[in-house]
Amino acid sequence: MVAPLPTMAAEPVPRGRKDAVRPRSSSILQAESDEVQSVRVGDPVTLNSNTFEIQLKNEIEWRFGSIRIARAINGNAKYDKNEKFEDRLKLERNGSLTINDTRTTDTGVYKFSTIINGNLATKAFSATVYDPVSSIPVITSVISQCSSSPESASSPKCVLLCSVMNVSRVTFSWYKGNSLLSSISVSELSISLSLPLEVEYQDNNTYSCVVSNPISLQTRHACITDLCRLCSEEVRYCESTEPVIRLVVTAVVGLAAAAAFIVLVYDIRSRRVEQERHHTQSDGSDTLKQ
Repeated sequence: MVAPLPTMAAEPVPRGRKDAVRPRSSSILQAESDEVQSVRVGDPVTLNSNTFEIQLKNEIEWRFGSIRIARAINGNAKYDKNEKFEDRLKLERNGSLTINDTRTTDTGVYKFSTIINGNLATKAFSATVYDPVSSIPVITSVISQCSSSPESASSPKCVLLCSVMNVSRVTFSWYKGNSLLSSISVSELSISLSLPLEVEYQDNNTYSCVVSNPISLQTRHACITDLCRLCSEEVRYCESTEPVIRLVVTAVVGLAAAAAFIVLVYDIRSRRVEQERHHTQSDGSDTLKQ
């Protein structure tokens, strides 16, 4: 059903441009700045036209790139046939446009046009639809994890490498606590992406590698005591991994003890059966002799 929308009749447009909103004068009103919208794939997004005071009987139009996708004429909302958007568009009463069930292919520039006091008013929106970041970064040491001595390296230093696979339109960053140290951004699909970071062997600060886009992120914390140590040092584990390691060691010891107990019980029972069998045979021999 066609929903009524406020419109204002515009002057006839020149031949060949019947689908364009046309002003009564050459003046063009433009929003102070274009809006940028970021949305998670599948979520709805509304492009708000309320920068301008839309008056009654305004004629409005929405375009995706150069293709018109929706308009209001004589108070009625009309949607141009477009397989890309199908039935996912909704023109609101205030002229705003809502896109439902967004897809990554909806990413692009949308342009709103209307007539205000005989002048053409426009506003552009840059909308980007993102998939959630699913790739989890992995942190390794570029150099040997065990340096022979502090003197063998000048400082000494340890180089960490944070890597991630199959990402696009993300920012890849190293943080020291909450402070950004370095970052790179990629727009196209990257099969493999790495970002190095040099730290000191005895560094006790918290470092994190983050892969993010405007709607989600994945984080990996660097365990300096595990990744960067000297050969003369005992292996120390980060607080986050030490309980796990203790649990694993306890489980292994417990299993070994249980296995030893089972073997011992089996051995005792085997000896008892053997003794009983030998005793029975001896009794039988004595009976025959009598």
